[in-house]
Amino acid sequence: MTPKNVLYYGTEEPLPERIPLRAGPLEMIFERGDLRYIRLGANEILRRVYVAVRDRNWGTVAGALSNLSIRKSEEEFEIRYESDHRQGEIRFRWTGTITGARDGTVTFSMDGKALTTFLRNRIGFCVLHPFRECAGRPCTVEKADGSTERGVFPRYVAPDQPFLDMRAISHEVEPGVTAEVRFSGDVFEMEDQRNWCDASYKTYCTPLRLPFPLEVKAGTEIRQSVRLSLSGKPASRVTGRGDAVEFTIAREKAATLPLIGLGSASHGQSLSSREIALLKVLNLAHLRTDLNLSADYDVALRRAASESKALGVPLEVAVTLSDSGETELEALLERLRQVESRVVRWLVFHASEESTPPKMVRMARDRLSKHDPRARIASGTNVYFAELNRARPDPSLLDEGCFSVNPQVHAFDNASLVENAATGASIVESARQFLGRVPIVVSPVTFKPRFNPDATGPEPPPAPGELPSQVDPRQMSLFGAAWALASVKYFAESGVASLTYFETTGWRGVMETPAGSRLPERFRSRPGAVFPMYHVFAHLGEFAGAEVLPAQSSLPLAADGLVLRKDGRLRILLASFSPEPQPLRLRAEGLGRHVRVKRLDETSFEQATSSPDAFRARHGEPLEVTGHWLEFLLRPFGILRIDSA
Repeated sequence: MTPKNVLYYGTEEPLPERIPLRAGPLEMIFERGDLRYIRLGANEILRRVYVAVRDRNWGTVAGALSNLSIRKSEEEFEIRYESDHRQGEIRFRWTGTITGARDGTVTFSMDGKALTTFLRNRIGFCVLHPFRECAGRPCTVEKADGSTERGVFPRYVAPDQPFLDMRAISHEVEPGVTAEVRFSGDVFEMEDQRNWCDASYKTYCTPLRLPFPLEVKAGTEIRQSVRLSLSGKPASRVTGRGDAVEFTIAREKAATLPLIGLGSASHGQSLSSREIALLKVLNLAHLRTDLNLSADYDVALRRAASESKALGVPLEVAVTLSDSGETELEALLERLRQVESRVVRWLVFHASEESTPPKMVRMARDRLSKHDPRARIASGTNVYFAELNRARPDPSLLDEGCFSVNPQVHAFDNASLVENAATGASIVESARQFLGRVPIVVSPVTFKPRFNPDATGPEPPPAPGELPSQVDPRQMSLFGAAWALASVKYFAESGVASLTYFETTGWRGVMETPAGSRLPERFRSRPGAVFPMYHVFAHLGEFAGAEVLPAQSSLPLAADGLVLRKDGRLRILLASFSPEPQPLRLRAEGLGRHVRVKRLDETSFEQATSSPDAFRARHGEPLEVTGHWLEFLLRPFGILRIDSA
């Protein structure tokens, strides 16, 4: 039997303890050295305050906490601890002190010292303002020279820093009450983290206009502080939150469920007949393959062409061109004639530019239309939305605009991944400001970055016994399935045309290979097993082409869901993001008198992963609808499928 924590989130390590705190009218959480979810009543003021140590490639060097001391009362607290950051040549240690007072003032200070000489891109505080509460809201910024600037938190994702040279920032959190965040120890500036799929605006140091990486000499001391204070008399007091999540459905159509495909497996092994049969159940729209046209891609092309034919789906081909693109495209056309593969979409990229230049798009259209004039030409960026946002394409050249996303550019814990799933809607809304009516393709969606486009030096190989940087053990877990569902929800409700997720097989896919995990002690999958997210995509595949109805969760960080309507039937998919049983109330109007309920959780994990056909043959338990609400208890990280009769 799979250990519970492994089936929950991929590892036996316990989740970090969450310690609730009060500072007068403010509530917050202390977790692993950070402050999270600082709120006044129901109004979230700050999402997170933490100290980041970033290496020369923008990698985050995690800290090990020690000597933790917490003293708290009903309305005050004081916390002290030490954090030691070690990686390669880097060794940096700092002492943190966090205090909360009855008047709502919260102060977080760090006193650090470099114990070795090393290169860094950043050391210091990061303060996150939540985008849902702040987007479009006015604010006041105090500059480093003492002047003030009135501004607005960007509604649409800002391509560049909205505020520079910051000493403080304040905004109204409820009528008559203003929250101010004041910084010391460095010069700070803000970026719109939605560019990288984070659900926040981040204020950080040191300004990016200064050269990096910077050498930090052994013995260098770094001291900084952040202070949050309130002005005005809060009307909101500590209210607590009800345990049950309420989920309601609107009846108007929001959009059509996007076409959903998978990526061809990066491990290079061909699909077996069993894997092909399992993948056909997903009713995929396409299979993505990546071809670097300045390298040898013949094997990858032939394998992808063979697999797409076996699956009965067309290819989505991502081509990366060099400056010799014209010659490369002609050679590609010759190889395509040999494999006779159907292509539904070309994703066109350039090797040395992160947003594809117009001349490459024109060249690709001219050449690739010879293969199949019906295939769509999509372009934009093969990396983060930030690159597309900063170098915006001419939409008249495109059939579709494209970008990729992953939720782990800046943060890696479960809670941050759940927060970031909702950012897809904001990114799509922003992309439409410059793409107009051009359909939007998100390809691929992965758990972790496929590569580091911002590295300033060589990427080190994984240490012996460690997973590659692209692999996340949550891929094979219930959490992975819940996150995938949430990601599809926000992209689908936003009306994107097409989504490509993960890969077909392997530890970056939706099922394990027959050979099993290459590091079974770190990636705890069973040979040949499907991952829980396989069933999420199967649930969606059965409703391909369905209408997507807008739906809202009262606590989307605890549980959320997607609602589909097809041929007069409703399918509701609900996911829990909680490590504890989560009560949920579903508004029952429009469901009819009878529904069927099917659970994917710890009670069905073994059958769902080892005998997926048997699990899918179960239609679910019948349930009679007798009132205005249906009440459920979602098990940790569980998924509920509710079908109307």
